Amino acid sequence: MTQTKAKPAPLVLADQGFFWTGLVRQQTPNGTIAAGQMFVQYQIPEHIRHPYPIVMVHGGGGQGTDFLGTPDGRPGWATYFLKQGYAVYVVDRPGHGRSPLHPEALGPMTPPLTYEFAMTLFTAPGKQPNSWPNAQKHNQWPGSGVVGDPVLDQFIATQGPFLVFLAQTQQLMQRAGAELLDRIGPAILLTHSMGAPFGWLAADSRPNLVKGIVAIEPMGPPFAQLPMGLGDLSYGLTAIPMTFDPPLKGPTELRREIRKAQKPGLADCFVQKEPARRLPNLASIPVAVVTSEASAWSMHDHGTVDYLVQAGVRAVHLRLEDHGLRGNGHLMMQERNSDDIAAFLERWISEYVGSRPT
Repeated sequence: MTQTKAKPAPLVLADQGFFWTGLVRQQTPNGTIAAGQMFVQYQIPEHIRHPYPIVMVHGGGGQGTDFLGTPDGRPGWATYFLKQGYAVYVVDRPGHGRSPLHPEALGPMTPPLTYEFAMTLFTAPGKQPNSWPNAQKHNQWPGSGVVGDPVLDQFIATQGPFLVFLAQTQQLMQRAGAELLDRIGPAILLTHSMGAPFGWLAADSRPNLVKGIVAIEPMGPPFAQLPMGLGDLSYGLTAIPMTFDPPLKGPTELRREIRKAQKPGLADCFVQKEPARRLPNLASIPVAVVTSEASAWSMHDHGTVDYLVQAGVRAVHLRLEDHGLRGNGHLMMQERNSDDIAAFLERWISEYVGSRPT
């Protein structure tokens, strides 16, 4: 007898919609315009089984579609967490996706992402010369990952430019993120790559409203200088001030030193020079930094964890290969085993963030 595969349970919503946060009215020669707004899409499942919603924050030049589906047409992490009973908020950071970017409102922008850059860093690193040591292990992209791959076309179609100045980008995220939390209440923040400062800054601004942070291969390592003149992480994890104890007058007071890597294949990274200043507003928030096996971030994410722990943050490092999740790159939420990774993250959230309000 032939067995038919069971159809997945339908996704039943109690509510869905959208709104913007972070908007300011700006005067221009052509009149008053809106600037700096962040698009927020929300979906509320019929049966909420967890007290805190999850806010999903994309990286780079992407948009919220990074979490809505995969480039080969499967449901994304937003759907996965909705089916687990979480309310889900997916944002388009200011200047991305449905949050318009226009030079008259926000200033100059970078060129859009090229196929060649995406292939080298995200989708086919093992096929490129002079890649990092683990690049050859990358096998989870759901296509060939090179020009001509229709899955890669779908990914590139989501990508746009971003603001030239990193500090401005983070100021906009901080304002919009704080306003979002003021509106929706306590939440878990799930961030990716260049979206990671959204988590650090929103938690610093609204520590009582952030119940946990899952940072997927966050921007780093600490004190990094970004290419193309975008700026540097002069405050360790951010380009703009955070709350330190003892307080800082400026980033030059945040002294740094190199900490040698503990294993071959890992990079030496900066931490603070002891005695280290603390990040008191993040101290009570559980944080997971999540790293894939074959990404360029696999070489330096440990530096972000070291920096957080040194500053008094309850941070852990979750390396996917240590949990049987192999071959992933930087875009783990869009790769073949994305549901398996989502399930792993959900187990960590359930255990360490908690299932009941505090």
